[in-house]
Amino acid sequence: MKGLSKWILSLLAVLLALAYLSPLYIMIVNSFKNRAEMTLHVLAFPTTWSFQYFAQAIQKMDILTAYKNSFMITVASILCLVVLTSMTAWMLVRTPGKLSSAIFFLFVATMIIPFQSVMMPLMQVMGFITRNMRITMLNTKPGLVYTYIGFGASMGVFLFHGFIKSVPVSLEEAAKLDGCSVFGTFWRIVFPLLKPTTVTVIILDIIWIWNDFLLPSLMLSSLKQYTIPLSTYSFFGQFTIQWNLAMAGLIMTILPVIVFYLFAQKYIIKGVAAGAVK
Repeated sequence: MKGLSKWILSLLAVLLALAYLSPLYIMIVNSFKNRAEMTLHVLAFPTTWSFQYFAQAIQKMDILTAYKNSFMITVASILCLVVLTSMTAWMLVRTPGKLSSAIFFLFVATMIIPFQSVMMPLMQVMGFITRNMRITMLNTKPGLVYTYIGFGASMGVFLFHGFIKSVPVSLEEAAKLDGCSVFGTFWRIVFPLLKPTTVTVIILDIIWIWNDFLLPSLMLSSLKQYTIPLSTYSFFGQFTIQWNLAMAGLIMTILPVIVFYLFAQKYIIKGVAAGAVK
């Protein structure tokens, strides 16, 4: 009886995996079809396997520029997030009190606020900064990076905060007795110990920022500033949609993240367990 139950659970897991991966299958097979063949047989294999639609998608998306923009924005955002959130979490843990607790819970509370509820206020704030402070925030990479730092800080602080609690204070006290400054204590003693959580924050933020469409669509209007997800929008016109080119473009959009995730996935569970449970 136990063997039968195990077999049923395994079969159910396989069926769920196939259902979960079915959109990826549809996207791959239809990226090699013309529009007529795609309309007639959505689930069937293409009659001929040709990369011509990938070539057309690359040209129409200006994919090299889009990759460059996405890479610059993602790397800059993650560097700032890792540095700022790790230092913030360390200070909150090492200065216990009501104020530190209130600041931490404020960070945690912002994690449950839907982005859609702050879209319009965000645009008003960006416009206010541009008009009154003469700092261009819209349609610029620095402005988008600044916004990503704000929206990604809560999760980073939450993960680092949980892990830093497990770091012995005696290590920092010993460094202080040896004449190490506060800044040096963090970067030479504490930060190297945060590797599991740091890798987790990097992985989760890369997946989020690289694939994000909504925030760049609000802040970027110039084609030369478009990220990879925004560049795929060129296939969706007002009266027609080039589905085969869109499928090819979407594959090239998610491929770098899939490859990166396959190599780094083992760190996610380890880092989340170390940071959120301790």
